[in-house]
Amino acid sequence: RDLAAYLRQTNPAVKLERPSVEAFAVDNHDYPVAVTLENPEACLRYAGITLTNVKVAESPKWLKDRLSLIGVRPINNVVDVTNYLLHELGQPLHAFDGASIKGDQVRVRMVDHGTHFITLDGVERTLDGNDLMICNATEPMCIGGVFGGLDSGVTEATTKVFLESACFSPVHIRKTARRHGLNTDASFRFERGVDPNAVVYVLKRAALMIKALTGASISSEIVDIYPEPLDGFKVELSLDKVNRLIGKELSKETVLSILDSLEIIVEADKGDLLSLLVPAYRVDVQRDVDVIEDILRIYGYNRVEFTDTMRSTIVPSVKPDNHSMQHLVSEQLTANGFNEILTNSLTAASYYTSLTSVPESHCVRLLNPLSNELSVMRQTLLFGGLESIAYNRNRRKTDLRFYEFGNCYHYDADVKREGDVLSAYSEEMHLGIWMTGCKQEQHWSGPQVKFTVYDLKAAVHSIFVRLGVRIDQCVLTEGSSDLLAHDLTYTTKNGAMLATLGQVQPGLLKSFDIDVPVFFADVRWDVLLGAVRRHTVQFTELPRYPEVRRDLALLVDEHVRFETIEQIAFATERKLLRTVTLFDVYEGKNLPAGKKSYAVSFVLQDLSQTLTEDKIDAVMGKLIKQYEQHIGASLR
Repeated sequence: RDLAAYLRQTNPAVKLERPSVEAFAVDNHDYPVAVTLENPEACLRYAGITLTNVKVAESPKWLKDRLSLIGVRPINNVVDVTNYLLHELGQPLHAFDGASIKGDQVRVRMVDHGTHFITLDGVERTLDGNDLMICNATEPMCIGGVFGGLDSGVTEATTKVFLESACFSPVHIRKTARRHGLNTDASFRFERGVDPNAVVYVLKRAALMIKALTGASISSEIVDIYPEPLDGFKVELSLDKVNRLIGKELSKETVLSILDSLEIIVEADKGDLLSLLVPAYRVDVQRDVDVIEDILRIYGYNRVEFTDTMRSTIVPSVKPDNHSMQHLVSEQLTANGFNEILTNSLTAASYYTSLTSVPESHCVRLLNPLSNELSVMRQTLLFGGLESIAYNRNRRKTDLRFYEFGNCYHYDADVKREGDVLSAYSEEMHLGIWMTGCKQEQHWSGPQVKFTVYDLKAAVHSIFVRLGVRIDQCVLTEGSSDLLAHDLTYTTKNGAMLATLGQVQPGLLKSFDIDVPVFFADVRWDVLLGAVRRHTVQFTELPRYPEVRRDLALLVDEHVRFETIEQIAFATERKLLRTVTLFDVYEGKNLPAGKKSYAVSFVLQDLSQTLTEDKIDAVMGKLIKQYEQHIGASLR
């Protein structure tokens, strides 16, 4: 249709010739079948016809070749006709073996919930009360518009056929297909809508083709149940709006010509305003902008010239944006040996059964899950990564570094506001990082080196540094959970959690058949991005004057953390102090009970002049004094 409409713009003589069905005639009335439509809300139109003296055999070469060219496997001369017309005219058909139609009745209805039915692929399925079925007098024969039954299909022994042509409700077909995990050529088209007014035409063409290929007789009148005929969709179209949206002045004659070629009827011409009747088969064209899009498509995008001046509003972009930051971090992780993975947002509820940090009660559940393994939305990226690690380890890939960007979903009834159902649901972007195995295999130049939690910490720190997030502005807390045996949490000064990293609980790994340590970091990407947006890039010239390093061996109480030492140092000297680095920790022999020793290096630098010994000693003296006062430290 579209090709004919396009060609008519340059050659008005072009016409779309449809296969003729004028030769259709009923040969006899030897096989009448009573048809009833009990659920018209799920089936807009249902038509059928019977054929007798059918000789099922192999299709002729021309038909088999045409089907093979479009990737459809030839079966027999009856089924091949239905498949051929599905692709030729876009209307799914179904042929029933007359022997399976008990009582010579076809009932289009919904069956009781829990009814068992074996489909054409040999799978026994449990039907839902909302599944529309094509039934005989006593039992279902076919899942309407989706998949045929095992016992009602056409075989070599078939001599009588009931041929079905229908228009099913897209919503019902979509729900049924998803419910049973089926995606067939028929359901694909019914889900998107077919032309209800072509149902009988296609049925006649199918009957004529089957008659020609099998020597059959048409043995009944067409039964056509069409409770609420649909003429099409009414649309009001403004020619001024057409020109404004397209960006070019099209003559009224051009617009009318294109509408005519698209089989869109102009019911009323009110000058600038046209009242249109869009064909029923154009289920995607129900608004004026849809019609304008079709007009432009047929007219030709390349025929709309650029104007001499372009008008646009220049809005400075807020940098960095989510996409560019993801790309930046992805490049960095990939360059450091990580592989990106993409796991399913749907996961098993059983993963959360015994957890408290991500309880099962906070899962977002599916109303119609495909299986128990895909019944809830994930609350954490961890389990998808563990599935990937287990999959790779089972294939002897043991040294793994993964990362994934993905959304996590939560339901919390405690935050639900009255009258606002969605307030209980939340969705947040996360970055997950996994490490397991060895970062360096045994080699002539060195021993085998396994991943540790410090390798994971370094990867997270490198992301923070790359994005300009200052780690010294984060609050670090240690702990554990039912996900991570030992974890480290980074939070902002206002209490928002940025990331958590640590070693996955061994018991959790055991449930995935993983018997080696796995290290996992969960970065809350949305929160991290907020911290990045507050960061301003500043440029400075390279230092002209040398830096100086001084080391201290500090004896402190065993509960004192290096973080405290670092914070005291920068609070004491902001101008000259550049870095504070811990290079050794000692506990045990020759130290008092309850004490440990930190070996710390301090790098000092003055950007305006060379540091003198007096100035260096003054700074180090201040540092030592502060350590003595605040944490009771002494020099070893």
